[in-house]
Amino acid sequence: MSKNTKGNKIGLFIGIIIAVLAVAGVIGIIYINKNKPKEEPTKEVKILNSIDEYGITLSDMDSSLYKEEYEVLKKNLLSDRINYKEYAESISKLFIIDLYTLSTKLNKFDVGGSEVVYPPILENYKVNVEDTLYKYLEDNSKGNRKQQLPKVKSIKVVSTKEEKYKITSEDKTYDGYKIVLKWDYEKDLGYDTEATLNIIKVDNKLYVVEKN
Repeated sequence: MSKNTKGNKIGLFIGIIIAVLAVAGVIGIIYINKNKPKEEPTKEVKILNSIDEYGITLSDMDSSLYKEEYEVLKKNLLSDRINYKEYAESISKLFIIDLYTLSTKLNKFDVGGSEVVYPPILENYKVNVEDTLYKYLEDNSKGNRKQQLPKVKSIKVVSTKEEKYKITSEDKTYDGYKIVLKWDYEKDLGYDTEATLNIIKVDNKLYVVEKN
């Protein structure tokens, strides 16, 4: 057998092996892709309405209770003359409903009540909630969370009192309100059911500045 013939046979043999491996690889990729579990799309929060001047929004994730109080607030804020006592009570309710309805949150960083918190303390507020109340909240960006979580069912204002509030770091005192609230859940899972909020007025807007 000549060297050329022998070389051709070896080359042909190697070519066949490469072709077989290539086909096997393609089949393998097709099989893997066919049997690979489909990734669930990431949930997107849609804003349904907003009170732009006040930075308060309504999304498709918000509970029906939140939506009811949002409409009360919107009607007041868009009226010819704002009732500030009712404004304070509305944002207090929205704050509590949003903060304690963990079932509507995508993850621990989706901190409820943020829209009505006094901006200079907002970041500290978020970090505190992430490290405490929301610490063990499982991610629900794929919409497949099984964790049992609280949902505020009803809420009421127990008392509202006009009261000045001093922010020491600013060395400034603001007009505002102290509001006591009580609420209950669709299912009692051991979460808070009452709180006292301090609300301050900055220009024409009200903000939650402290919760006890």
